[in-house]
Amino acid sequence: MKELLKYFKGFRIEAICAPFFKIIEVVFELMVPLVVARIIDVGIPSGDKGYIAAMCGVMVLLGVVGLGSTLTAQYFAAKSAVRFTSAVRQALFDHIQSLSFTELDNLGPSTLITRLTNDLNQVQNGVNLTLRLLMRSPIIVFGAVFMAFSIDPGSAWIFVGVIPALSIVIFGIMLISIPLYTKVQRRLDGVLLKTKENLAGARVIRAFCMEESETRDFVEKNDMLASTQKFVGRISSIMNPMTYVIVNLGIIFLIYSGALRVEAGALTQGMVIALYNYMSQILTELVKLANLIISVTKSLACAKRVSAVLAVRSSMTDGTLEESNRKSEYSVEFNDVSFRYSGAAADSVERVSVKIKKGETVGIIGSTGCGKTTLVSLIPRFYDCSEGEVLVDGVNVSQYRSESLRDKIGTVMQKSVLFNGSIRENIRWGKPDATDGEIMDAVKAAQAENVVAAKPEGLDYVIEQGGKNLSGGQMQRLCIARALVKKPEILILDDSSSALDYATDAALRKSIASLEYNPTVLTVSQRVSTVMHADRIIVLEDGRTVGIGTHDELLSECPEYKELYESQIKSSSGGVR
Repeated sequence: MKELLKYFKGFRIEAICAPFFKIIEVVFELMVPLVVARIIDVGIPSGDKGYIAAMCGVMVLLGVVGLGSTLTAQYFAAKSAVRFTSAVRQALFDHIQSLSFTELDNLGPSTLITRLTNDLNQVQNGVNLTLRLLMRSPIIVFGAVFMAFSIDPGSAWIFVGVIPALSIVIFGIMLISIPLYTKVQRRLDGVLLKTKENLAGARVIRAFCMEESETRDFVEKNDMLASTQKFVGRISSIMNPMTYVIVNLGIIFLIYSGALRVEAGALTQGMVIALYNYMSQILTELVKLANLIISVTKSLACAKRVSAVLAVRSSMTDGTLEESNRKSEYSVEFNDVSFRYSGAAADSVERVSVKIKKGETVGIIGSTGCGKTTLVSLIPRFYDCSEGEVLVDGVNVSQYRSESLRDKIGTVMQKSVLFNGSIRENIRWGKPDATDGEIMDAVKAAQAENVVAAKPEGLDYVIEQGGKNLSGGQMQRLCIARALVKKPEILILDDSSSALDYATDAALRKSIASLEYNPTVLTVSQRVSTVMHADRIIVLEDGRTVGIGTHDELLSECPEYKELYESQIKSSSGGVR
């Protein structure tokens, strides 16, 4: 939690004003029993209605001032809590954006979503209650004890005996509850992950008739969460009854001893009523304090989880270079590159060395899981290679500023991702200031002109979240248009035409080859037909290069490529069975 306190900077005045006005309220509240005592001891015995009315007026005044103070305090507390949480949420989101893919893979999206939503909501609630009640409750308790001693030291020792007993109960339950609330949040992560997987994979689940199995798995995780919440809830629920028992026992002793002392003439009836009111105030405030501690315990557990994410540091250090000052004939170079994912037992890419000239079209092909996507992900520096180096324009990618490096590169991911918004807004991700003319040029080059023309709204057609109102081929072509609109020096097509038919795929390749700005193109595919016309083809097998050359050269020199060719091209045309 300490790491988060710096986000109060800028609105510390509000954070100070909230408890300050609460203290003012407490002072006036502590004066009320004394006024009641004066009415009972002075006004009622003398029958002075004017005095009684005046004292009642004083009580009303104390109530009005107290109400104004508490409303002011709650305003500042709510404002501070919301602004603090907003600042932390923004900082957490910015921090997540700064993490490399390695850290994002390790943390997982469901965990990060929980931190940004549920955890921070709990923190906000805890901060709000803390600013309102953390100062109020102890001051009421100790103020009531002080006032009791000022009225009758003998009776006040009952207060001294009650408070430690209550403290043992409250803090004992708190120490037990804190780790349990952390466990609840972890299990909530599991439920959220299962929910996310089921929503994302709903079609697959139904296609394989796995609804019952997934339902059972969800019920199991949900029941585990519920049982943990019930257990910690039972422990927390003990607090209020135990505090009521202790305080009411204290009240019984107080009234009993007070009656004896009134009879002996050591106390007046008003004083006993005042002592009783102070004991009642203590009861009320300790119940509030108990509930506050439960909420703060939850908040602290959540704050630790948020702090844990903020403490994660990116494994990448951003470079400072804006542009290469070297003249290199090669656009991309892999020099003895190896890469291993965090926690993996073996390298996904091993000892890859290849140089790609500017304007060259290179195909990368291989079986599923051979490291094709991993290899091209090293170019825009989504990951840092474990060994060797990757150069762009003759400079190691680690020396570039990430933004400058990725501005040179147009990447079309293996999985098509479109965001909720118009077609125009989605394509402008590639170039925020792109004109409609530039957008349509990119759309035509990506063979997506008929996609836009088929929509009555044209570029204003709104794409639903995840592109659910488009087919897979339409999404792929719009994603390619998004990459082309920026006119990148390097264009990476990571299996981005898998949903296209052969005719559209061929037209797309021809269109990209005729681009005026002549980018360096890296095409990742499992289709031989997609890469066979490239200037060179890299064949990967288990993360290693087993062949580099043209289509004809690889047919004669690379058995792995020949096997792919025969299984895809010749068998489909009837040449091989």
